[in-house]
Amino acid sequence: MPNLLLELFSEEIPARMQAQAAKDLERLVVGALSDRGLLFEGVKAFSGSRRLTLSVLGLPAKQPDVKEEKKGPRVNAPAKAIEGFLRSAGVTLEDCQKQGDAKGEFYVAVIDRKGRATAEVLAEVLPECFAKLPWPKSMKWDGPTRWVRPLHSILCTFDGEVVPFEFAGVKAGNATRGHRFLSSGEIEARHFEDYEKKLRDAHVILDADERKEIIVHEAKQKAFALGLELIEDQGLLEEVSGLAEWPVVLIGKIEDQFMDVPAEILQTSMRVHQKYFSLRDPKTGKLANRFVVVSNMVAEDGGKEIVAGNERVLRARLSDAKFFWDQDRKTKLADRVDALKNIVFHAKLGTQFERVERIEALAGEIAAKIGADAEKAKRAARLCKADLTTEVVGEFPELQGTMGRYYAVHDGEAPEVADAIRDHYKPLGPSDAVPNAPVSMAVALADKLDQLVGFFAIEERPTGSSDPYALRRAAWGVVRTILEQGLRLEVLHGPHTPTMVSGVARCVQNVRNRALIEPNRALISDMAGRIGGERVRAALTGALDPSATANEILERLPALDVFLADRLKVALREKGTRHDLIDAVFSLGNEDDLVRLVARVEALQAFLKTDDGANLLAGYKRAANILKIERKKEKDDAAFSDTPDRALFELPEEENLSAALTVAKAEAADALAKEDFAAAMSALAGLRGAVDAFFEKVTVNAPEPHLRANRLKLLAEIVATAHSVADFSKIEG
Repeated sequence: MPNLLLELFSEEIPARMQAQAAKDLERLVVGALSDRGLLFEGVKAFSGSRRLTLSVLGLPAKQPDVKEEKKGPRVNAPAKAIEGFLRSAGVTLEDCQKQGDAKGEFYVAVIDRKGRATAEVLAEVLPECFAKLPWPKSMKWDGPTRWVRPLHSILCTFDGEVVPFEFAGVKAGNATRGHRFLSSGEIEARHFEDYEKKLRDAHVILDADERKEIIVHEAKQKAFALGLELIEDQGLLEEVSGLAEWPVVLIGKIEDQFMDVPAEILQTSMRVHQKYFSLRDPKTGKLANRFVVVSNMVAEDGGKEIVAGNERVLRARLSDAKFFWDQDRKTKLADRVDALKNIVFHAKLGTQFERVERIEALAGEIAAKIGADAEKAKRAARLCKADLTTEVVGEFPELQGTMGRYYAVHDGEAPEVADAIRDHYKPLGPSDAVPNAPVSMAVALADKLDQLVGFFAIEERPTGSSDPYALRRAAWGVVRTILEQGLRLEVLHGPHTPTMVSGVARCVQNVRNRALIEPNRALISDMAGRIGGERVRAALTGALDPSATANEILERLPALDVFLADRLKVALREKGTRHDLIDAVFSLGNEDDLVRLVARVEALQAFLKTDDGANLLAGYKRAANILKIERKKEKDDAAFSDTPDRALFELPEEENLSAALTVAKAEAADALAKEDFAAAMSALAGLRGAVDAFFEKVTVNAPEPHLRANRLKLLAEIVATAHSVADFSKIEG
């Protein structure tokens, strides 16, 4: 079957846009072909610095003929409805038949459309697909046409023949060009195999994955020859492979004068500014004084001039970095803290200095709870944002925290303090490790909790499509740190207001008072005295009351609980925990310790895998369903909630169930108090026999009203006892 070969050749496409553009081109073309009934055997998209290529295999030579019937409106429908139907179906009234059913007679359009030649369809749909490519940034040229960079040529052949169409003033043909410097003249191609081979001969490797393999292989081989190893960087590899059509790997040298600069500064400078890979000495693990540059040129001198030129450019870059490093160390971190007053964190949340004060207080509280040194935690919190005022972090924002540790060590701060400054941003992503030192954990949690409470207090919450303040990442960091380190902290706004969360709320309230009230206190007070009306005066006077703002903030904390709980649910689901069991424990609403909550969920999951658990769940659901029906009859949700009267028991199964419930309730409560959730589940398991016997021998809906009510109270006790461990109504099955 015929194949389609398509190439869009332009000026250099930004590397970060290439891979997605190839995927979008494939998606749009495949969708257009499928919509027109053109099926195919396979498709492959390619991207590079100057071209997007698409190969579609096994397309039919023409569209299939279409014959179908489309039901329309009744024959007595309004004329506009009939006209709209005819227009949408692309037929006339003469092409329609009349058919009838029990509801009346209606029109049926009989569509009999012959398929067009595939080349004709391609000429129609491809320009439409090109115009729909969603470039992040584009240029407007040739009238209304937008494209990422000026388009030079379009190669488009189907079954070896050119598909005739025009886009952006460029006519499709069968010619392209090879490497900008290593080839000359046009290349003609009609089939993909011929096209790929001719491009390779013209020093263009079409496949981005192949270019990546060449870069990594050559870099490792050249590094090995020097007794070094490559520091792999997937993000940089993606970018560099999009910059070179014919990658040539070369090794350069870093001058010794720069090797006393922290390795992170050298790596970041080389990566960000020059797109160089770093090397390290495998014996010491330290950064080597070598770098890898990927050239897009085959030089006659083996690349010596290219390397020399890159070394000169790097020397200038690293000279700046070394200057910043030397200058920054002249001022201690502690002396930089006051400068944070000039950096606004958020208009409604104050400056970075005010934020540091909140983090400092909170870190001390958390440290005391987790057994960390509270004074060191407060010291680290005090200094954790100070490196934002340094020249190095101003040049390389991604080094904040990392540079703070270097400066803290230089200033003679305690190692725990220095490490906490570095680690308080962790984890930065799903694969990043959480802090593992007590002081670091305290500061990291304080930083993230302040961020969460602050933005929830001012109602800047994430939406389904937007999270500008990275609150999901912060919540994920809190959950991961607590669970992975087994920290016993009251994070959720549970049966009482947790000290650390309410402390942040108070600090946020103070900032809001200063920002919103203090500058206008005299004006507000004066207005409250002069404006008539109790309601207006009360509202204005209330603005002066700090407790009003604090209460307002605290009322918003439950929304933060839900947000943190959602992050925890994601973490549990990734571990394979059933979602309904998570909901069964969460819905109790009396748990604010994440570690304890997870232990309860895991114990519940293990219990329900046993026969006792499965049978008890069945008995619970039977009891709950009966109660639901009977309470509806009584029109009272609290009906049958009293303790059953033992004097009314007529059958031994009632006595046995009541006794079993008393024992199970006491044992479960004792086990829960000791956080022995397995024992709590065992206590529930002890109910299985009594519950089964009760339903087998006892008629709940007895004709005698007093017996019926008493037995329903027994069922209510079954439900209540189960709910002391989890809300079994949320469990499926």
